[in-house]
Amino acid sequence: MTEPQVLDVDAIKAEILDLETKRYQAVVDGDLDAFRSFCHPNLVYTHSDGSRDTVASYVNKVETGFYVYHRIDHPTEDVLVAGDTAVVVGEMNASITANGKDKELVNNSIAVWVRENGTWLLLAYQPTPRPAS
Repeated sequence: MTEPQVLDVDAIKAEILDLETKRYQAVVDGDLDAFRSFCHPNLVYTHSDGSRDTVASYVNKVETGFYVYHRIDHPTEDVLVAGDTAVVVGEMNASITANGKDKELVNNSIAVWVRENGTWLLLAYQPTPRPAS
């Protein structure tokens, strides 16, 4: 009988938080090769306006200047781990230019990471505007 695999949840949370920091920084820096390296090929990237992108369409929009990220803050409330899935619950607050218009984003966010062949990849991302207080 084989022993059940024990997850080191704290180590997974630390790794996921590091990946989140690196992927946000890659976007701000315009390092799209780095950004791609964090993404699952089936990534669904939903924007706060409800539009959706794939990895390719999102990267194209950043490359062409449709999206320009000037600043991103991403405080995290929790990282939920279930097997080879991690869900980051937090915020995404940013100063961006979208389609030529400057915007300040104040969002709650969910990022879903999956582990495939030992590598964590971003599978889904969804920011949602926070209600005005």
